[in-house]
Amino acid sequence: MNETGSRPYGRLEQLLGHEFANERLCETALTHKSWLNESPRSGRSDNERLEFLGDAVLNLAVSDMLMRRYPERSEGDLSKGRAVLVSEAGLSQAAERVDLGQWIFLGRGEQAGGRRRPSILADAFEALVAAVYLDGGFAVALAVVQRLLGAAMEDSERGLRLDFKSRLQERSQALLQTTPHYAVVGQEGPDHDRTFWVSISLGAQEYGRASGKSKKEAEQNAAAMALARLEGARPQGETPDHPRPLDASHDR
Repeated sequence: MNETGSRPYGRLEQLLGHEFANERLCETALTHKSWLNESPRSGRSDNERLEFLGDAVLNLAVSDMLMRRYPERSEGDLSKGRAVLVSEAGLSQAAERVDLGQWIFLGRGEQAGGRRRPSILADAFEALVAAVYLDGGFAVALAVVQRLLGAAMEDSERGLRLDFKSRLQERSQALLQTTPHYAVVGQEGPDHDRTFWVSISLGAQEYGRASGKSKKEAEQNAAAMALARLEGARPQGETPDHPRPLDASHDR
């Protein structure tokens, strides 16, 4: 167990950017049920209840982060981004970035490989976020989530963008027997800070307009918008081949 001074979780607290007023919360968040099964008289609780709370705190924190970072994105797009970040794979990767496994209390049966097992790491990560929330409030928990998931947000966003155009191509051919058409409909800003607006059409219908700092980025964002509509993020009564007319306020 790493220590900083007299604080048993000092190094972990540095990585989190939060020093616990109640260190027992941190200890509980790091206690796997397998350890407690072997130490039933320890007086501790395992981290499962904190895991339950942490799931809710993480969903709210990540939703807040995505809403602020991408104000132009659709609900469907934001939901996909959140699902990537709070998935077992996303949380376990974030846990590995701070080597969370070394602090987790595990039973002997989990020692072989348990400290790198995605399910254990993801659960401990959720529990730790809940511990921070209970110790310092939501603003503090949000800051910790931003600190730990910021890089993951960049990675997942990059990966999602790279996949949107190819995924849309497949879905539009399967559902509408057509391929997407992209057109630059506007530009704004100086040469060193240009923003491009791209429209996307499937068949004779325009499915959306999106912006980006390059034509490629704008196309990817437009593809994400169209994909969300094709995959069910459409208002009631709208069909794939007859989407609602675009609001004139989207014109640039």
